[in-house]
Amino acid sequence: MKEFNRVLIVVENLPSPFDRRVWMEATTLIKKGYEVSIICPQGKGYEKSYEVIDDIHIYRHPMPPDISSVRGYLTEYATAVYWEFRLAHRVWRERGFDIIHICNPPDLLFLTAGWFKLFKKVRVIFDHHDINPEMYEAKYGRRDLFYYGLRLVERLTFATADTVICTNESYREIALTRGRKKDEDVFVVRSGPDLSIFKTTPPNPTYRRNRRYLVGYVGVMGEPEGIDYLLEAVRYLVYDQNRQDIQFMLIGSGPMFDQLQELAKQLGVSEFVEFTGRVSDDELLERLSSCDICVNPDKKMPYNDKSTMNKIMEYMAMSKPIVQFDLMEGRRSAGEASLYAEGNNSVDFAEKMVELLADPELRERMGKIGLQRMEDVLEWRHQIPKLLKAYGCEDWQQPLSSTTSNQAELVSK
Repeated sequence: MKEFNRVLIVVENLPSPFDRRVWMEATTLIKKGYEVSIICPQGKGYEKSYEVIDDIHIYRHPMPPDISSVRGYLTEYATAVYWEFRLAHRVWRERGFDIIHICNPPDLLFLTAGWFKLFKKVRVIFDHHDINPEMYEAKYGRRDLFYYGLRLVERLTFATADTVICTNESYREIALTRGRKKDEDVFVVRSGPDLSIFKTTPPNPTYRRNRRYLVGYVGVMGEPEGIDYLLEAVRYLVYDQNRQDIQFMLIGSGPMFDQLQELAKQLGVSEFVEFTGRVSDDELLERLSSCDICVNPDKKMPYNDKSTMNKIMEYMAMSKPIVQFDLMEGRRSAGEASLYAEGNNSVDFAEKMVELLADPELRERMGKIGLQRMEDVLEWRHQIPKLLKAYGCEDWQQPLSSTTSNQAELVSK
């Protein structure tokens, strides 16, 4: 039916189907008649080295512990490159592929993609999830040999790619400038959730722990995410403002998960903050549905300024008003569905939360604005034609076939 209809997606930082963006892309391609395989890491709840879910063949590899240090990242990336190259050859033998779709971080995936492009003549699509040089600078506060090494491998990744998919306009500009790609080879495909799946459920009052208000966060817990600022804002509310009627629920995990729990103890706010770790999709929807407001404390820095955070989209899909620092892409995504605190000012962040909690009519209005924006512009159904156009699908404007079953055919190896 198509000249190129067998796809291998390679993603290093999250397992499938946990990685929501990658899974939406994969299921969209399946519905359009493509054959799809995925290489990804193992993770909690996703330990099988091989399984088939909704006709998507998933090959998972082991990874070393998540350690937030240069040495930790080098170990992680070296391990990932080894397994990705090995598993890509296995997929080539067992199923074959005409397109290799690589999702950063890291930008070292061009090594595997480049080999197959050179020797097997496959087409390479680069799905640009993160700007790694800015991420490195955000984590370590310096531009050294590693920073410029990341700029080099980023350039090599763009050079290897035939087509680039970006998550927002800021990333598109990087592809056109630093990446030196042609305008017609770069497509913006945002990460808005599928509203037919990602929708509110009846709230569960137990998450409030007998407090009047519930504030939610969902996402990675690392240096750029600014959870330390959020915990400082909690300390300010509890001790400086004598507010003991607000419960905070932090959903997710990451390299700073243990350190942040220790920080909460040091600040004396553990009683008011629940660290849930990663949760199932059903529990995530229930927890978010139970919140009065949701927050995004991502630090004001070039990396966060230019990046679109999935949690913002998810909050809007759940009709939740948002408080975040004033970030360029955060404002572009949320618009009037969010209040914006001064960058990296934990006191102003706390005051914005108080302002929103004190005004139920404002919360309701902002929640409706966010959901409407998702329905009109940002949700996944608006991104599907852009993804298919990037793939060169001739009938990219035509509707998809009926959805595949959610039942998983589990084939362990």
